[in-house]
Amino acid sequence: MKIETVELKSIAVRTSQYPEDQKPEFLLVGKSNVGKSSFINSLIARKNFAHTSATPGKTQTLNFYLVNDEFYLVDVPGYGYAAVAQDTQKKFGMMIEEYLINRKNLKRVFLLVDFRHKPSEDDLLMYNFLKYYKLDVTIVATKYDKVGQKEQSKCDKALNEAFELRENDNIVKFSSVTKKGREEIYSLIMECLGTK
Repeated sequence: MKIETVELKSIAVRTSQYPEDQKPEFLLVGKSNVGKSSFINSLIARKNFAHTSATPGKTQTLNFYLVNDEFYLVDVPGYGYAAVAQDTQKKFGMMIEEYLINRKNLKRVFLLVDFRHKPSEDDLLMYNFLKYYKLDVTIVATKYDKVGQKEQSKCDKALNEAFELRENDNIVKFSSVTKKGREEIYSLIMECLGTK
């Protein structure tokens, strides 16, 4: 997949602010410090298009990135960050749920987890939450380059044991540094777009 154009088309907190062109959408969810911005920048082959922040919990809106005028990557607020007030977290949850209920053009969800650590309770809750809405999910195991060869099989095992993957779901090991997994993600997107 060749990335020609990228545009931050919409920053939304409610349904009325979502794009109305019905282009296919791919949702990105994950804990606050899992590397969603790096994942987006790696996919769209831009350095700092999605801003990475030293402060987890920075994204507080739904950000719709239009790629190649063909599909959207939708970035939502990260979860599981203690410093974000309880009522704000609740608001984020409602915002995401509202999106899931209303988007018929959502094709797939990329659930980002940190490959170095055993998936958290929040990660598993999010996976089950997405499955409740009968969505196809790809678990993206980020920061793969930060795990030494000896540790990889241990991390692999923890990942596979934590998630009981349903039909149409899969795991992609990903590194925004080495670009490992990027072609797999492109393939999944192209498959959903019917261009593969």
